Amino acid sequence: MATVNVNRSVTDIFYRYKMPRLQAKVEGKGNGIKTVLVNMAEVARAIGRPATYPTKYFGCELGAQTLFDHKNERFIVNGSHDVNKLQDLLDGFIRKFVLCPECDNPETNLSVSAKNQTISQSCKACGFHGLLKVNHKVNTFIVKNPPSLNPTSQGSSLTEGKRSKKQKQKQENSDGSLFNNSVANNSGGESDGGNGKNQASQTEAEISAAIPEKKTEEDDDEGWSVDVTKEAIRARLQDLTDGAKGMTISDDYDKTEKERIDIFYELVKDKRDKKYLQDVPHHKDLFIEAERLDIINKAPLVLAELLFTENIINDIRTYRNLLLRFTHNNPKAQRYLIGGVEQTIELHSSSLINKTAAIFKKLYDLDVLDENVILDWAQKVSKRHVSKKVATEIHEKVVPFVQWLKNAEEEESSSEASDDLEGSYMDVGEDYKGKSVESKIEQKEDDELINIDDI
Repeated sequence: MATVNVNRSVTDIFYRYKMPRLQAKVEGKGNGIKTVLVNMAEVARAIGRPATYPTKYFGCELGAQTLFDHKNERFIVNGSHDVNKLQDLLDGFIRKFVLCPECDNPETNLSVSAKNQTISQSCKACGFHGLLKVNHKVNTFIVKNPPSLNPTSQGSSLTEGKRSKKQKQKQENSDGSLFNNSVANNSGGESDGGNGKNQASQTEAEISAAIPEKKTEEDDDEGWSVDVTKEAIRARLQDLTDGAKGMTISDDYDKTEKERIDIFYELVKDKRDKKYLQDVPHHKDLFIEAERLDIINKAPLVLAELLFTENIINDIRTYRNLLLRFTHNNPKAQRYLIGGVEQTIELHSSSLINKTAAIFKKLYDLDVLDENVILDWAQKVSKRHVSKKVATEIHEKVVPFVQWLKNAEEEESSSEASDDLEGSYMDVGEDYKGKSVESKIEQKEDDELINIDDI
């Protein structure tokens, strides 16, 4: 069976974390058509998550119902879906719910607090421990079906019915505790079991009582990857307690999209005013917040509004790394960034309208915008972000650059040298005809080879 890297952004063929390539089979006809995830169980074991989690994630992303048959390891998403699209969605699930936010290592575990409605993540590789900083519809399913729950008792539809108290009690008796209590497990203390207690709800007195004298035998076999000293446990408790105040599962996700965009707007504005936007950690914070608010694609529109001024070309260079974090390999985000550029040009039309081609070339040279996105945008004038008159004028001004892109693309595909471009675009910059993306990145000092994980 073909395997791929768990983190597919890593291209190293010797990367140790592998998983089977997802296999899918479409069955049925008409309203009964469905996509069976043939090897979801094997994939789930490779990434260390219950198979129901990625399956439910597919259902949420595709707006389809999901069905689980744990006995036969059969996982189904209603409707006909392309396996390549499902593989891409699986990459999104892995990025959100498997990879460590600190070291990008997939050796992570999830634990659930039913009382606080929060999900915690811990990494065996780097020791990271904190709340999951992703807010997605599947979070609710994970809270209702924690990793330690018997898979056969998990719900099979997006609108899972309530289980009876008697059934819950029976499951708890057969499965043991529904939640992992790392304090008790790593110190030899008793688990809170069905009472639903966890690190975030314990008092310091309870923590102290839960930590007896260190036992060498137990430490050799379990808990080797977690610091169980009282100071470390108190630190993790404080981390969870502080985070739980503002990270409930549906706190902001239930708001309208406009309200969520306004939240992101205020955050970016605050960081801009405090001059934090040159620091990579703050870039990561903004990206995580945009993911939590589910506005990744539209975030560049907010960035353009707050960061671009009449001196937009220098602004693009200044905030290149921040823009790349949102637009790299994301055509939708790039289209919204173009919308923000259009709005900036309209706002400063007297000074910027004649620089339109230069603005787009700068975005292209710095790899903030991809060639295909620009060519696709140029095919149709849209009044989505600006008036039809301004949009038409912007498209007219950018025609020389678009034509240059088309000619360069034709030259590269035919491998023939051409001098037609010389002098036709002298006002915009240097001649880039026939060069690959890699050579363009190497040509300028600020166009260094991009590794989005280092930004």
